[in-house]
Amino acid sequence: MSFLRNRLKRLNETFNNVIEKPLLTSTIVLVVIAIIVIGLSLRYYINDFDSFWAQVLAEAHGMIFDIAVIGILIFWLNQNGQTRQRIRFYRDEIDDFRLWESEEAAFRTVGNIKRLNRHKIYEINLVNCFLARTNLNYVNLSGSNLNSANISQSSLIEANLENTRLNQTNFENSNLNQANLTGAYVSGANFKDAYLIKAQFENAFLIKANFNNAYLMEANLRNSYLMGADFENASLYKADLRGAKGLTIEQLAKAKTLYLALFDDELFEDVKTALPELVGS
Repeated sequence: MSFLRNRLKRLNETFNNVIEKPLLTSTIVLVVIAIIVIGLSLRYYINDFDSFWAQVLAEAHGMIFDIAVIGILIFWLNQNGQTRQRIRFYRDEIDDFRLWESEEAAFRTVGNIKRLNRHKIYEINLVNCFLARTNLNYVNLSGSNLNSANISQSSLIEANLENTRLNQTNFENSNLNQANLTGAYVSGANFKDAYLIKAQFENAFLIKANFNNAYLMEANLRNSYLMGADFENASLYKADLRGAKGLTIEQLAKAKTLYLALFDDELFEDVKTALPELVGS
């Protein structure tokens, strides 16, 4: 009995080892089935090979059709399903880290943003997300919602934020050089100490935005809405402010420099008269 028990135990272990190796298991199954099929078909090989071979070729053509149509279709559906699952997972993980103010949350969220971008997903819900001290260079978040997000001390060089919602978003001490914020909704956003060199703000809503000590050299602010925006100590060297709505002399008087900045003719005359030291320095 002991010998039989040990024998069964060894057989069970061998069986488990085999099934744990998919390639080996498939090979064994293929060999067993081939032996059975060839054994049963042997008399047809010997007695009527030509007729049998014609049927084999007919089945081979059917197999090719199955692979070409059904196989590829199933593969495409499977890949599409997996892609959708991954996208859902990335979105869910962003939701999981929302409102969690930690370095891990920030970097995990940024990773998910970049993965979604690789799947050509740009409209992402990032409301109240913590993204401070992260690298978001060249990301595409056009049409996304980043209201009240914390993106301070981060790098967003050439980031695409076109038509993005950025109300009350914190960009303090961040680098947005050459970022595209065309048509963005940026009311109440904090750009204090931010680098916005050659940033695109055309048609953007910048109502009550804080540009205190910001670097707006060569920034494009054409046709933007600037009611109540704070330009205290901001550098507007070569900035384009033509067509800006709600812009007043009182706002511009607080700037560090307006040298070579572009204004509508009427406003430019007022600026030259009231603020000659800023225009000529």
